[in-house]
Amino acid sequence: MKFSIKKLCLSLGMVAAVAGNAVADGLPDPGVEFSKGNTAVVITDPQNDFLSPDGVTWGVVGKSVTENNTVENIESLMKAAKAEGVPVFVSPHYYYPHDHEWEHEGSLEVLMHSIKMFDRKDPLSLAGFTKSGADWLERYKPLINDGKTIVTNPHKVYGPETNDLVLQLRKRNIDKVILAGMSSNLCTESHLRELMEQGFEVQVVSDATAGAILPGLNAYEASLVNFRMIANAVRDTKTTVKQIKDL
Repeated sequence: MKFSIKKLCLSLGMVAAVAGNAVADGLPDPGVEFSKGNTAVVITDPQNDFLSPDGVTWGVVGKSVTENNTVENIESLMKAAKAEGVPVFVSPHYYYPHDHEWEHEGSLEVLMHSIKMFDRKDPLSLAGFTKSGADWLERYKPLINDGKTIVTNPHKVYGPETNDLVLQLRKRNIDKVILAGMSSNLCTESHLRELMEQGFEVQVVSDATAGAILPGLNAYEASLVNFRMIANAVRDTKTTVKQIKDL
């Protein structure tokens, strides 16, 4: 008799939750049981260059951001977390002049540097920062700049290995993460992978992120596959906001 994991999973009633909807794809859906005190919302790159029509990447991410209602969904997550006393962490992406002197880069690193994405003039100065591509989306500023949001050091490629996100989470005894932000198959997915490797439970919010769409390349669709296979849970914003309010 041939052993079929898919048939076994389906026979056990294992149902996936992708984009907040139950789908029988044959994989288990572990889920995450959130509780106050050890749960946080983590947002990657909620910045103009990704989320504003004036941002340098809007030409390739705008369609996905618009279709997913990403801007509004990220805001809904942060508002729900603030209302329920759930800490919000932001892992931003900044490039300083010395970062442009790297001797080797991957494909998108070359692109990001060439279009001056997330550029800042100095790590200790905010000169020219306000309303720049590296700045927060304007509608997020009251939520992020409230003196309570934990803004980590910038990550320099895609994942949190190069910043202090994991340290900041550990120091607050947080081991469950609700993850959202930009962009889906790069910084968001890389944060997911590292947090899972570090032993956190992670739920990705499927429509509070988005990805680039290029000829023959749909980054958002690619990320959904990996979210499903790696994360403890994948849920949409409506479902996640309810989970936060029920804490």
